[in-house]
Amino acid sequence: MDILRTISPALAVWIAAANLVAFALMGVDKHRAVKGRWRVRERTLFLSGSLLGAPGAFLGMRVFRHKTKKLAFRIVMPALCVIDIALYLALAYLVYLRS
Repeated sequence: MDILRTISPALAVWIAAANLVAFALMGVDKHRAVKGRWRVRERTLFLSGSLLGAPGAFLGMRVFRHKTKKLAFRIVMPALCVIDIALYLALAYLVYLRS
């Protein structure tokens, strides 16, 4: 379990950065949509959520009211969010509570 304690700070930074990037991408895409500019690909938005950033992407959907009518986003992002939070809790348990 010492290895988990060693990588946990880097993992925490990764999770925070992934959520921040996913949130920002939703905001950027919404802004570009309103301005009629080139958009962020949906694949990129899903990828940002898939890389442990789903809570940030889901929050971005709500804050910016973006992609809320698309069925894929209404189903996949909340599901990824639940999975990510379960992973966060499992990692926290392994690193801090089990040692």
